[in-house]
Amino acid sequence: MEFGIVQFTSDRGLKPQVLAPLIEQAGFASYYVPEHGHIPTRRDAAHPRTGDASLPDDRYTRTLDPWTSLAAAAAVTERIRLATAVALPVQSDPITLAKTLATLDHISNGRLTLGVGFGWNLDELSDHKVPPGRRRTMLREYLEAMRALWTQEEAEYHGEFVEFGPSWAWPNATQDRIPTLVGAAGNEKNFKWITRSADGWITTPGEEDIEGSVELLKRIWADAGRVGEPQIVVLDFKPVPEKLERWREIGVTEVLYGLPDDTVERASGYLAKLAGKLGVAPAVV
Repeated sequence: MEFGIVQFTSDRGLKPQVLAPLIEQAGFASYYVPEHGHIPTRRDAAHPRTGDASLPDDRYTRTLDPWTSLAAAAAVTERIRLATAVALPVQSDPITLAKTLATLDHISNGRLTLGVGFGWNLDELSDHKVPPGRRRTMLREYLEAMRALWTQEEAEYHGEFVEFGPSWAWPNATQDRIPTLVGAAGNEKNFKWITRSADGWITTPGEEDIEGSVELLKRIWADAGRVGEPQIVVLDFKPVPEKLERWREIGVTEVLYGLPDDTVERASGYLAKLAGKLGVAPAVV
């Protein structure tokens, strides 16, 4: 089981090219960032944590672009995985996004992990002409089409939302398969979608029964005939040794923690303290 850091990026926090090396030097395995292109000021969609249109954090309105952020991080790191928690692919053009992600995987030497979400903010999705009732189908097609562009010499895709004929689109991804994880509630519907179309699960901040959800996902995964085990990434808030050991036993692959990112001093101090609690060894320079 590995440990990573998720930064709620914003124009008020440390820039990715400043924070990412600190994360790598402290010995953590990964750096995750979110995506929100914009937040409509008037919304009918309720935020999962507040239960209404209010936002729990104003950084939702100030989030940095994830791909620019991860490219900046790639340029100043060598080892940590670069990931999203979570991105919203259906708000972009799939062919253009596929090129961006293949390029990012190329310049980072195969360190990209794609964490995606269905999108809780239906008003945000609506501005991108995403039909709320079809966003799962749309995301599935985007992932299938992008994988074709990442892996095939001449790719084509014919779906309801994505359509293109035989095309060249180098570079292919550096990895044989860019890992794709889905951030969503731990229920049967989502786990069946993950088993069909992705490689693993990222928990939501309010997830309570991690053990029961992992057991359900693994059962659905095995029943579907998927080879190997799903990747399971848990968002945690406080490292408790007994809890972490139990997560390791049941097959959690990575645990993520947030951090203060207003100054280098605070971020560095927090990372060192957290690494000590988790038994993470600093990187050897």
